[in-house]
Amino acid sequence: MDQERLSLLALHLTPGIGDYLFKQLISYCGSAEAVFQKPKGKLLKIPGVGEVTAHSLRDKSAFAEAEKEARKAEREEAELVFYIDKKYPRRLKNIEDAPALLYLKGNADFENKKCVAIVGTRQATDYGKEQVRKIVEELVPHQALIISGLAYGIDIQAHKQTLLSGLQTVGVMGSGLDVIYPAAHKDTARKMITQGALLTENHFGTKPDAHNFPARNRIIAGLCDALIIVEAAERGGALITADIANSYHKDVFAVPGNIGNVFSEGCNQLIKASKAHLYSSVRDLEYIMNWSADTTAAAPHEHLTPDWSQFDRDEKKILHVLMEKSPIQIDELTWRAELPPGVLASLLLGLEFKNLVEALPGKCYKLRAN
Repeated sequence: MDQERLSLLALHLTPGIGDYLFKQLISYCGSAEAVFQKPKGKLLKIPGVGEVTAHSLRDKSAFAEAEKEARKAEREEAELVFYIDKKYPRRLKNIEDAPALLYLKGNADFENKKCVAIVGTRQATDYGKEQVRKIVEELVPHQALIISGLAYGIDIQAHKQTLLSGLQTVGVMGSGLDVIYPAAHKDTARKMITQGALLTENHFGTKPDAHNFPARNRIIAGLCDALIIVEAAERGGALITADIANSYHKDVFAVPGNIGNVFSEGCNQLIKASKAHLYSSVRDLEYIMNWSADTTAAAPHEHLTPDWSQFDRDEKKILHVLMEKSPIQIDELTWRAELPPGVLASLLLGLEFKNLVEALPGKCYKLRAN
């Protein structure tokens, strides 16, 4: 590990440095090495840095811990993927509270055009397991990447069914990579490393404490294009994941269940409250996500010849991206146009009013034909 990456790891392990401040420091200083070289007075001028944090950064004691962590990663044959790395999953990078560091083991293609998360109760019924089997089998023609949380019930059923179907699957863990939880899923986890990946933001040795799982859920929501809830009680982790996914403007689906069944209450309530689309078959997903259309890179739109003088700089960015690829999902458009989600949404609405852009199901956009 070179000095800059060791500095990145040390910065991540420095007490008082959370995900947001990690990114803030890199942005202000230009590199992790530069952060540790800054005089205390200049560090204190950076928003979010107080006396204690500045002292920790000048002390540099985190480097010893970083060297130990780097050696553990080497022994575990795990990758450390920092927020600034090209390999960092693009979908996850687009969310505000994305982890500064991911621990990764496997070969999953996180840039797969179609990423679906499947989560639900830990006490899955035969009905729930059968629905998972059906969902995964119907996603095979789409060659989707399937994401879940490696937990009992619906999660592990999603992973196992995906392995059987020949698709890649990613398990997002609420513990360290070296602490497989639950232990009963170790064999499945090993298979996932060769047909997908294990992923966590927690350092080696982290135990599966309860507070890690809501944080784990935001990674699941951030990595996917669509989240499918299969069986959930009125309260639980699956509903937390649904709320997070909605806050990230991801499409949420729920499989309806029998009225009165405790593990159908959560899904039925999500549908009733319009917090999730009703999922009955892959056709629902294809329609909402616009996956039945050809979403590969399109040829430039030769017939679009707008008067560029009528647009501001950010509108031009959007139109140029859409001329290169249309239709395109809003997450990718955000990344390509280099615009904040809120700003982009406002500009897209304006371009729709000008009859230049058309919104499609699945949070996709395309240029209108002249």
